[in-house]
Amino acid sequence: MNHKPKPAPEERAKLVRDGFTMPEADYALLKELKLRLHKVKREAKKSELLRAGLQALALLDAAELAAALDRLAPVKTGRPPKSGQGD
Repeated sequence: MNHKPKPAPEERAKLVRDGFTMPEADYALLKELKLRLHKVKREAKKSELLRAGLQALALLDAAELAAALDRLAPVKTGRPPKSGQGD
């Protein structure tokens, strides 16, 4: 009999769930990037676009990274207040 050994299962990367706030313009940019990819028949999830962005940022040196961050508009951190409470 010809028994091939089963390949070892690939170890999956541990996933981390997180939430954050971004300006509407940046969120719209995610949508636009998805549409651009659609034109070349490549679908992408928001998380894929964010991960690709992180990989691109990782290629920058510290000065370039700082310059990229300096181009961002500041965003107030924290959760927005729930509407309808305390009014």
